Amino acid sequence: MNITVIGASAGIGLLAVEKALESGHDVTALSRNTDTLPDHPRLKKINGSATSKETLLKATQHTNAIVITIGTKQKKGTTLFSDTANALVGISGHLRANIPILWVSGFGVGNSKPFLNFFMKMVIRLFLKDQYEDKTRMEKIMEGSKLKWEFIRPGILTDGPDSDYKVITSLFKSMKVGKISRKNVADLLIKEAEQPSMLFQYPVPVSKK
Repeated sequence: MNITVIGASAGIGLLAVEKALESGHDVTALSRNTDTLPDHPRLKKINGSATSKETLLKATQHTNAIVITIGTKQKKGTTLFSDTANALVGISGHLRANIPILWVSGFGVGNSKPFLNFFMKMVIRLFLKDQYEDKTRMEKIMEGSKLKWEFIRPGILTDGPDSDYKVITSLFKSMKVGKISRKNVADLLIKEAEQPSMLFQYPVPVSKK
């Protein structure tokens, strides 16, 4: 199958590209700078912005699934996530029907905010407040569209190895959402691209360790 990874140059995005290629898929990778991506006969690299409708159209032309792992170092006033959502909704009429859109959001976005532990509440309040507010706007934009979305909401990301993990699909009091490796999140993204089982849900990957 053809998988488009948007935000593919580092972190979860780069790992998702590698995982998809290892699984035998064709991959289109979109990033502002694709120099970090390996050369591969089944990998197409596109330099550009995720907020550009023209670039998104180019990157999603023949895709069967869209994986979005965009991020920004901008702490204040970012609109990257909501701008990307608006651009994607803007080209929705040109996408193949029933394409799953698997988007890495974050635990603490939207209705998961009240379920944060004290430490994560402080981290988000002090360092990531504007990013999480824009991710909440992004989710609302996608929820109001006709696109088939799924928001993966990991907790604290690590560069640890693959490990056993489970996926929580409901919110409940005293739920524990700790650290999860980027490799585990990438693994979940590609599995859901291959066979979507949690569309219109907010899966939370949690390490079993």
